[in-house]
Amino acid sequence: MLPDPRSAAIAHTASVVGRLAGWVGGWRPTLRAHVYVAHTVLGRLADVELHPNTNSLPGGDVLQSLMNGLGGWALALSLVGLLIGAAAWALGSHGQNYQQTFVGRRAVLISGLAALLVGAGPAIVNFFFKAGQGVH
Repeated sequence: MLPDPRSAAIAHTASVVGRLAGWVGGWRPTLRAHVYVAHTVLGRLADVELHPNTNSLPGGDVLQSLMNGLGGWALALSLVGLLIGAAAWALGSHGQNYQQTFVGRRAVLISGLAALLVGAGPAIVNFFFKAGQGVH
């Protein structure tokens, strides 16, 4: 079993501060007890947990509905962009207009990427959230 790293940190802090204060033999016992309590309290305050739940606050259902509506609008707008881009691409290629062809192709690709991100957005956020929970 590994030793507790907090006791090593307290011992190191005690030796450094004791040397700076000019005390022979380290800290006085009462001061050492205060430092131990401070390290313990600060160590416990750092143990924060997070359990996201949209129903924990008022308006969670409204927020979920708003996100669903925004996702629907984003998909509809990406479809409109895809259709306009495809039309520009087709007209540019038939009219041998390189600039219009390039702009239409770019609009088609960006609209497709936007739809991909709208669909994969919740999975991407959940992936990074779960990856962050694995960090200790």
